[in-house]
Amino acid sequence: MQLRFRDTFSALTLPAISLVFGLLVLMVVVYLYNAMPIFHWEGLAIYTKNIWKAAEEPSKEFYGILAAIWGSVYTSAIAVAIALPLSIAYSIFVVDYAPGKIRDALIIISDIMAGLPTIIYGIWGVFFLVPFLKKYVMQPLYEHLSFIPLFSHPPITGFSYLSAGVLLGIMVTPFASAIIREAYSTIPFTYREAAYSLGLTRYEITKILLGYIKPAIVSGIILAFGRAIGETVAVSLVIGNTFSLTVGLFSPGYTISSLIANQFGNAFIYEHMTSALFAAGLMLFFIGLVVNVAGVLYLRRWEENVKL
Repeated sequence: MQLRFRDTFSALTLPAISLVFGLLVLMVVVYLYNAMPIFHWEGLAIYTKNIWKAAEEPSKEFYGILAAIWGSVYTSAIAVAIALPLSIAYSIFVVDYAPGKIRDALIIISDIMAGLPTIIYGIWGVFFLVPFLKKYVMQPLYEHLSFIPLFSHPPITGFSYLSAGVLLGIMVTPFASAIIREAYSTIPFTYREAAYSLGLTRYEITKILLGYIKPAIVSGIILAFGRAIGETVAVSLVIGNTFSLTVGLFSPGYTISSLIANQFGNAFIYEHMTSALFAAGLMLFFIGLVVNVAGVLYLRRWEENVKL
């Protein structure tokens, strides 16, 4: 009876699974088809060159999105580096330390932050975050530590990789913390009792429990990275939108998402620009795919080690 029910349930869910997978394949095919003209025109130079030359004469057009690729990965890495410790600390405090009323309020605030339109973050970033970072973070670091490559670029406007990364870190923290918090709160209380019975300190117990939810932490990282690398409006407002290829945190830059958002409106004027933007979207999809596959492989290896 159970086997028959399982077969029936599988047959019912198969169309939905096939539809989702088919939509994904169709989306990739559409992007690849529309990107083919730029691949025929300049090959893989679209991904290896840092130049954006739009011209009314098609023979003079040339597009390279290396700076945008770098900006996407760089700002997303900054965002994850900020969001991960915040998410873990937030989850520990909410579950282990916060009183009941405060706990509920913190969870509600986190959920509200996750649901806010990104334009709100972007406007707040322009009028508060960027001036604050420029005055209290960028300028002091540049004045005293400019010999370090990370801080070597003068913070002229404040619109930079750092501003975009910090804003993204704030935006993705609620998403990552939701996964980590739920996993941390579901750890059986008997585990804590066993740890206390061994005479461990709260710090040692927390370290052990965090190791128990390592898959959730990895999932939070993947979600945060995917959310950050695909963000468009907020990043476009604070990153500076300049084709610069540097590790300098205070330099303005570009991301693939902001490049597509800024250029797509007038791309139809030029023969090859639309195709170049589709190629950029294809690269964004590939980066997200690589990150997710790496996360899945890590989780499988973790599960195998646990079984051993």
